[in-house]
Amino acid sequence: MDIILTNTSTLPGREVVKHLGLVQGNTVRTKHLGRDIAAGFKNLVGGELRGYTELLGEAREECTARMLTEAKNLGANAVINIRYGTSSVANGASELFVYGTAVIVD
Repeated sequence: MDIILTNTSTLPGREVVKHLGLVQGNTVRTKHLGRDIAAGFKNLVGGELRGYTELLGEAREECTARMLTEAKNLGANAVINIRYGTSSVANGASELFVYGTAVIVD
């Protein structure tokens, strides 16, 4: 079953028929020594830190998948009002989290 994901509170042309509650997902990631060394060199010359871009992309996919699992377990066919956030949890470790409202739409 495909679940509709949106950061808006409504879906145009669809009606929310049941509110199932908050769903969320998170992951905590640490920096990688090789990526840190490459980032140090990039700080000297400037440019994108591709290692960190990849790390954050992987983390976003993982926490989104965890949120989707929660939504599926509740029987949702959509998650609305999705938000992402990040926080530092330890020296060199960050949490990426996502949350939204699981609903059933017609």
